Amino acid sequence: MGTADRVADLAAAHAVFGCLLREVAAPDGEATIEGGTARVRLRHLDVLLRCAVDRVSPVGAHRYAGPVQRLTHTGPSARTGTWENLDAAGLATLLADELTARTGAPNDEFVEQVLASRDTVTELLGTRPDRDPTPTGEPAVDAYVDSEQSLVLGHPHHPAPKWRTGDGEGWRAYAPELRTAFRLHWLAVPDDLVAGAGPFDALVAALDPPTPPPGHRVLPVHPWQLSLVPPVDGRLRDLGPAGAPVRPTASVRTLYAPDADLFVKASLHVRITNCLRKNARYELTGAVALTHLLATVPLPAGVGLLAEPAYRTVDEPGADEAYGTILRTGLRPHLRPGETPLLAAALAAAPLRVVDPVDWWRAYVELLVPAVLRSWLVHGVVHEAHLQNVVVVLDRRRRPVGMLLRDLEGVKLDSARLPAWPEGVPPQARYGPLDAQRRIAYCLFVNHLGGISGALADASPRVEPELWRTLREVVEAVCADLDDPPELRAMLAGAPLVAKANLLVRWHRDADRHAPYVPVPNPFGDPR
Repeated sequence: MGTADRVADLAAAHAVFGCLLREVAAPDGEATIEGGTARVRLRHLDVLLRCAVDRVSPVGAHRYAGPVQRLTHTGPSARTGTWENLDAAGLATLLADELTARTGAPNDEFVEQVLASRDTVTELLGTRPDRDPTPTGEPAVDAYVDSEQSLVLGHPHHPAPKWRTGDGEGWRAYAPELRTAFRLHWLAVPDDLVAGAGPFDALVAALDPPTPPPGHRVLPVHPWQLSLVPPVDGRLRDLGPAGAPVRPTASVRTLYAPDADLFVKASLHVRITNCLRKNARYELTGAVALTHLLATVPLPAGVGLLAEPAYRTVDEPGADEAYGTILRTGLRPHLRPGETPLLAAALAAAPLRVVDPVDWWRAYVELLVPAVLRSWLVHGVVHEAHLQNVVVVLDRRRRPVGMLLRDLEGVKLDSARLPAWPEGVPPQARYGPLDAQRRIAYCLFVNHLGGISGALADASPRVEPELWRTLREVVEAVCADLDDPPELRAMLAGAPLVAKANLLVRWHRDADRHAPYVPVPNPFGDPR
């Protein structure tokens, strides 16, 4: 087994073990962490597993080290035995047997998905170029593109983060992790088949599109999509690849054009982790409607929104989701000279070395936390501020000076905090109070801040308790400023947070919107 194979297999085993511990064993009381070792009992199989822990996370996002091992009994007593290493295949098979017994429902795809994800990581590690082959020469832009295309291992708390449908050739040609760049494919749509809203033509002109024939409008699509869902309406004209080069971002189907400073969120009929990455019609109309609404919701200095002011699609059933395209505004209007935008998930993916981690963290949370909490509690806007939906702006000293929130597909409205439902916003954007609180607890505190604090602690051991104390001070200040809302008061009093159960939603093969949550400790709450 080569180096890439070993790294990928170990990463897959750690991801599966971490999901098992946080989503199943810990809630069931079958997990312990002592002396630098995590132990998990598979209750229905009566099997004991263990793995070394480099860093214990207060929100269950532990950093594991070395192989996952199984206790194999070798003597007449259940207390005697030897620890044997498990690879990802052995661990995934054991977990599948445990979950089948636990839920009464088998999943014959699960092990295959874990191993396919592992194999994708092996290929990425072996073929990823050492350097970007098509840099722009603009340091801030190149650093941003690199951050989007750096997530080789994927979501650390998903059992199959790099599993996807679609052919391998297509994946390699358009994989962000392989530092790919390509041109959009263009269709000419007859005027009477065009559906859309917003200044689409004015924005898309920056992409240098081809000229459509008279009576048609141009529509950019992901080039992979045309091989997956070929046009069925003979009136659509294929204009071929053209225009400014684009770079796939971490989401794969959202493409950034550095020359135009414009994002194109394309439909892509490929299932990545839990979701088919297509733009449903309500997501197209909702993007523009939410852009108008959010323009009236103030954000504090240093925090901005990447708006989605226009969409276009083919006004036919099926084709509307196959070719629906959203345009998202770019980064440059939010940057000052010397500032660098980076995807937050890239900051969390490796030890984060800064001169003063507590000071750096305070600057970070003072930008992000009040903005997200005030948007929710004052205006009823629930930003899905997880690590992949926030771009962090650093100054020349690499200190956080800005936050850019993005992806309006994840923005929801807490209906209990709105005087009336906004015109044009689809009902799919509605959250009840419990759903809203869960998404804030998970996306902001567990996923995002749990990841960033962990990366700081990986570089500066034992700093994490001070980071969470600092966060408490920031949440207390927001709570006081908003006249002590009960949701924040409960968090400050120690109410548990929640984590999205990626393992369980994958096991049950449910839509992502039906993902369950599991409780995790609240490291900034005071249980007294």
